[in-house]
Amino acid sequence: MKLTWFGHSAFRIEIGKAVVLLDPFLTGNPSFTGNRAEAIAGATHVLLTHGHSDHVGDALSIAEETGAKVVTNYDLCMYLAAKGLKAFDPMNCGGTTDQGDFTVTLTNALHSSCDFHDGISHALGNPNGLIIKQKGGVVLYAMGDTDMMPDMGLIAEYHKPTHALVPVGDRFTMGGDAAAFACRKFFNFDTVLPCHYATFGLLDQTADKFVAGMSGSKTRVAVPKSGDSVTF
Repeated sequence: MKLTWFGHSAFRIEIGKAVVLLDPFLTGNPSFTGNRAEAIAGATHVLLTHGHSDHVGDALSIAEETGAKVVTNYDLCMYLAAKGLKAFDPMNCGGTTDQGDFTVTLTNALHSSCDFHDGISHALGNPNGLIIKQKGGVVLYAMGDTDMMPDMGLIAEYHKPTHALVPVGDRFTMGGDAAAFACRKFFNFDTVLPCHYATFGLLDQTADKFVAGMSGSKTRVAVPKSGDSVTF
């Protein structure tokens, strides 16, 4: 499994023959300085954790340009379908779908999920984390935007994730200290990647608090720069 970080919570994940774009906030993302065409090339799937614009990002245009299938919660799928999305695989919390080289399970996340029209918030289903299981390989827990929560103990016990993408930017998600606490209390990860930081001025500008909080742990903390890749 090869992951390329595009800043914020946007990742390209290559799993066998599948090319997955997770929360593909590319256009308008000040942390993304790469080439959009290269970033989305060959995309087969788009996975979305929730409906906020900094996570849905370019999902619709990517699906149209590449034919990639969008996998996310039912409410968000139907919302995007009304905007012209053709290929999608709706789910809900606890469900698992087989995507060929991998499976996806939606978990709880402690956050919100909406779009805004005329200044009014419209719910787009519940926010989720994702368990992405490479068949016979890595079990990746993309936490989505979340605080720590007791559910993480059940997620760890049942799904046994080996790797994780962890939000650490504070204000809208866990800060670095809290994220490190959650990782150490509930999980036994091989490798974690911090995300959802440094994109905007309201967020923590580094992952330093998370790295410090994980000091002494057996878990490897990988902190790529935007555009860099990590292979598991």
